[in-house]
Amino acid sequence: MFRCRVRADREFRDAQREIQALLQTHTEMPWPDAPDPVAATTQDTAEAAPEADFLPPEFRAPSRQDVAGFMMRWDQPLVVDGEVRECPACGAYRNWVVLCLRDDSVWLRCRAGHTAREPGLDAAWYNRHSGPADYWHPTLEDGLRHLGH
Repeated sequence: MFRCRVRADREFRDAQREIQALLQTHTEMPWPDAPDPVAATTQDTAEAAPEADFLPPEFRAPSRQDVAGFMMRWDQPLVVDGEVRECPACGAYRNWVVLCLRDDSVWLRCRAGHTAREPGLDAAWYNRHSGPADYWHPTLEDGLRHLGH
């Protein structure tokens, strides 16, 4: 019983040594299709062509810093830290438009058009609860009209 285990351990160590030797030869051996690092650094950047698979500008989606913010509908009552949020002006507690601005602040807009900053929410909360952006609107009013406000 002990001899079988010693033999298995010896075979395992021998296999490990062979694998290490094989890996060592691969690190020293250059790849045939790899670019020469010296030639890559001396290549003129003005001659480099743009990536062929990169989208043209008219097909690229705007980044988070290219837009003023994101918005989504929130029809049910909004509960933050165990409290239902109400509009400070009219007392509405549902049918919100949640706005997440470029500075990661979150604002709530009620059906009546009152807007208030919500310090209990942040951009991470917005990203967890919103879906992907499906429309891009040039103005806030266009976005609100699209959401039914």
